[in-house]
Amino acid sequence: MDRRSFLRTSALGGTAAAATSLAAPALSAGREKLTMVTSWGRGLAGVFDAAVYMADAVNAMSDGTLEIEIKAAGELVGAFEVFDAVSSGQADMYHSADYYFVGQHPAFAFFTGVPFGMNATEYSNWYIQGGGAQRHAELGEIFNLKPFMAGNTGTQGGGWFRKEINGPEDFNGLKFRMPGLGGKALGHMGVSVQNIPGSEVYQALSSGAIDGTEWIGPWADEKAGFQEITKFYYAAGFHEPAAGLSASVNLERFNGLSKTHQNILEHAAGSCDRWSLAQFLNNNSQALTRLAAGGVKVLDFPDSVWDAFGAASQKVYDEFSSDDMFASILNEYRASMSASSGWLTASTDAYRKQRDRVLG
Repeated sequence: MDRRSFLRTSALGGTAAAATSLAAPALSAGREKLTMVTSWGRGLAGVFDAAVYMADAVNAMSDGTLEIEIKAAGELVGAFEVFDAVSSGQADMYHSADYYFVGQHPAFAFFTGVPFGMNATEYSNWYIQGGGAQRHAELGEIFNLKPFMAGNTGTQGGGWFRKEINGPEDFNGLKFRMPGLGGKALGHMGVSVQNIPGSEVYQALSSGAIDGTEWIGPWADEKAGFQEITKFYYAAGFHEPAAGLSASVNLERFNGLSKTHQNILEHAAGSCDRWSLAQFLNNNSQALTRLAAGGVKVLDFPDSVWDAFGAASQKVYDEFSSDDMFASILNEYRASMSASSGWLTASTDAYRKQRDRVLG
């Protein structure tokens, strides 16, 4: 039995009964309504904003003929259950971070962020010009999904810790929240890795269920309140140098839409991607300043830790490269990263160095 048939016929655990009513029927006179389930708690800074932006853009661009109704995590299905709900046709679409679903296929990590991977500029180039969107669609089709990029957080922070990190040994036995391949890399460093939905992270950190966490960056982290619990923050992380957000539509539902509505979904997602990145960049610097003024120690990992991150990440890539699709996407991803990085290093990086020197 192939994956798509299995998903159609299997239950989704405790959520199956609740999910059966999720898919929105087509409305009369050419009007359509899609229910979007998300991995975000309602109002979660930046990520829930991106889901709202896309829904509003679709509603506006279609003049109300295509409506998206948003359901936050837990309102219809859980944060990590959105993939199966949409893949099986029990919900119309989701907004999430695809690296939550590496258990479905490890290559989904490339469509959020991977260790020592691309920054936001490099990622946009690969996705739009370098074949990334086609590979995303190819992977999604296996699971009856039509995916689009619909948000980007930019570079994510290294995270919050209860004590300073002085060497790789400080990670051994640490209970730390990090999804995706970055989390798997930390596992090779002796970390007890926790994958916790964003809306539950504060409570887990506050209660001591975890010793530390990464979330997004200064602005979203400040909104989440992590500075109320610990004052040790590492601004640069290895795991998500850019983190894409995805809006994925059930493929059969997508194919049943008019070409006009299909195009609206695609262009609304693209607009959301640009808007989301700008929102994070616009807010992060000011938030970092506020955090530091409030007593947060903004730190850098020592080189020995970065070296350990690199070695652990390579073990993860080696582990998953036995999968043909993962290996082929990795090769294309790195080729694009190398090509765009060469120009960015010679131009943008050199310019910024001189700009900072001249302006002081």
